[in-house]
Amino acid sequence: MNDKTQYWLDLADYDIETARAMLQTKRLLYVGFMCHQTAEKALKAIIANNDDAPPKIHGLMKLAQLGGVYDTMSEEQKDLLDTLDPLNIAARYPEQKAKLAAMLTLETCKNILTETEALLCWTKQLL
Repeated sequence: MNDKTQYWLDLADYDIETARAMLQTKRLLYVGFMCHQTAEKALKAIIANNDDAPPKIHGLMKLAQLGGVYDTMSEEQKDLLDTLDPLNIAARYPEQKAKLAAMLTLETCKNILTETEALLCWTKQLL
C-alpha cells in the first residue's frame, strides 16, 4: 500500500469515528454526511492504490467506477452508495436540511453507519 492510499484510508477512519460520535449525540444529519465522507475517501484510497490521483469529485458511483470496483460490489453496497450520494451536498444547504432531517431517523442512521463500516472494511480487504 502506498502513502497516498494510506492517507485516504486514515481520513476515512477519522470520518467513520466522527459518524459514530454524531450518532451518539443524535446529530443525525451529520451521521449521513460523515458516512458519505467515509465512503468517498475509501473509494479514493482504491483509486490512489492504482497509482492514480483521485479526482476532485464527490459522486460515489463514479468513484467506484474509476477505482474499478463498481462491478464487483454487491447490490447492497451499490444501494448504500445511492443512499449516501445525496447526503454530501444536501447536508450543506439549509433548504435541504429539514427535508433530510425528516428522512434520517435514528434507526436509519444506525443502519447507514453499520453498512458504511462494512464498506470501509471491504475496501481495506481489497487493498
